Amino acid sequence: MTTTQKNNFPKLHNAAWPGLVGKGPDSEPPIGLDTMLDLTAAARADGVKFDGIDLFLFDPHVNIDATDDDLKHLADKIRARNLVVGSLVAPVWPPTGGGSAMGSAEDRAKFTGQVRKACRIGAALRKLGIRPYGVIRIDSACSPDQWYADPEGTRKIAQTFRDSCDIAADFGERLAAEGEICWGGMHSWRAMVNLLEAVDRPGIIGFQADMAHTLLYLMGHNAPEDAILPAGYDWKDARTLQAALQKLTAALRPWTIDFHVAQNDGTVKGSGSHDKTGRHCLPHDPNGKLDIPRAAGHWLRDDTGALTKKFRHICWDGCMFSNETLMKPSTWNDILATMAAVRTAHGWIE
Repeated sequence: MTTTQKNNFPKLHNAAWPGLVGKGPDSEPPIGLDTMLDLTAAARADGVKFDGIDLFLFDPHVNIDATDDDLKHLADKIRARNLVVGSLVAPVWPPTGGGSAMGSAEDRAKFTGQVRKACRIGAALRKLGIRPYGVIRIDSACSPDQWYADPEGTRKIAQTFRDSCDIAADFGERLAAEGEICWGGMHSWRAMVNLLEAVDRPGIIGFQADMAHTLLYLMGHNAPEDAILPAGYDWKDARTLQAALQKLTAALRPWTIDFHVAQNDGTVKGSGSHDKTGRHCLPHDPNGKLDIPRAAGHWLRDDTGALTKKFRHICWDGCMFSNETLMKPSTWNDILATMAAVRTAHGWIE
């Protein structure tokens, strides 16, 4: 396969969870893991292909209680498609067997129990030679309303995260907390920084920046007091947006150890625990507010413009698209082309 792209890092990953998130009894049926792997492996853009896949450790894709034989079979099917595994999403929420990180002792034990299971899978996939890099993704599994109602919320979440860090360290794993406005104690950029500082385990836990979700940080949804963009902001004012991104990333970039390329149209949606979460768009959506390669540079380069090289892969995150959209090869070709453009602008050669 010939390609005009010179940079070979960071590696380009697709996410498997668009086949699960927003699917189920009240929506369309889930898209199976084999299908998501096939769509990922088949995508091409100017000679570039996806290098790997990031996984959600939840049925029907990957059972959090998968046996060693199950994981070997998983590794074999991914390797057969010339892909590797990167970051893993731990199912820490109550509906998936977890519990609130600021809840009761029982809730928090369920949370850390799911982290332990996820770290065990991560370590097993590394031992099988299919997972050369990546983190275990977590969040607080509680709502902003619950956090605002409890003055001790950040302290409780921080303790649960510290306990989780101890577990991760035992397995040689790192945790990344994904900043998303629907999770209490993580619902604004300032709250996110305060939480990471309270955990105080920089070698084990960091921030997972998703371009769609962090755009909502700028707008102050669920935390108007922490908005960076002014009220009534005109999206045609690119200079103000770039300045806001600079402020945001200056605060969170030092913590960032995992990165999701994504697009957002500046609106929110959500249901249940996903209250007012970011609305992911396809990369070329005419309503998308981000120049993706330019905005990605705020995360991938430091204040001097030098590459940070703090993670070995980047992942596309696009959730809750229709099955019709997800089953189109052109969807994944367009996404891959966008990922490749980010690597062309901000990648490196090894």
